[in-house]
Amino acid sequence: MSAIFPILILNGRPAAGKSEVIDYLLKMDADTRREQFHVGELYELDDFPMLWTWFEEDDILERKLGRPRLHTDADGYFVHNDLWHLLIERLSLEYEKLLRDNPALHQTHTVLIEFSRGSEHGGYREAYPHLSDAILRQAGIFYIDVPYEESLRKNRRRFNPDRPDSILEHGLPDEKLERLYKEVDWHELAAADPEAIHVRGFDVPYAIFPNHDDVTTTPGPVFEARMAETLATLWARWSKRHPTV
Repeated sequence: MSAIFPILILNGRPAAGKSEVIDYLLKMDADTRREQFHVGELYELDDFPMLWTWFEEDDILERKLGRPRLHTDADGYFVHNDLWHLLIERLSLEYEKLLRDNPALHQTHTVLIEFSRGSEHGGYREAYPHLSDAILRQAGIFYIDVPYEESLRKNRRRFNPDRPDSILEHGLPDEKLERLYKEVDWHELAAADPEAIHVRGFDVPYAIFPNHDDVTTTPGPVFEARMAETLATLWARWSKRHPTV
């Protein structure tokens, strides 16, 4: 049986194609996914549901209980920038609990940790250090690269105002997307090493999935070939740092 990634960190701007990549992996035959991509059964950890809960709680506090909002202002921006880091700490905590309850988890499962970060709220440079040692020690980073203009186009297209809490259909107003995600520090961070991001003494291997041409909206042969190439690159870099696997 082929070895698998214990943890994949999935990053990229909003609407970069992260949800489509997850959907593709989930729909693959399990044996094929493991043999071809070294990805096991998937367990997803995403900070969006946590973030959206804060919005809902603040709305309840303000409108129904007459209490001050805790996390966000009236325009939906965090009242404290380090709440972005709290979300990463929460992802680490959820992983810790998951592994506590199933110590043999990684014999069968790849945990997929998904989030986006823009330079305005600290970027990946400030986010990654809030991941736990256990995550950084085992993870590989799959980064989906799209320019801001493509993120804006797809964000507008996918937004369903009737389901703003949906993983697949949520979106941001244009002005909020521009403020939070027009500038990202990924390429600046990755420039230090062509194969790994250095975080608190850990070398976390990465591979970049280019999606400027939007191959994720309607996956086909080009998308599949690019998935195979990106994951093969990541597996080679990850295996080099975990030679006993």
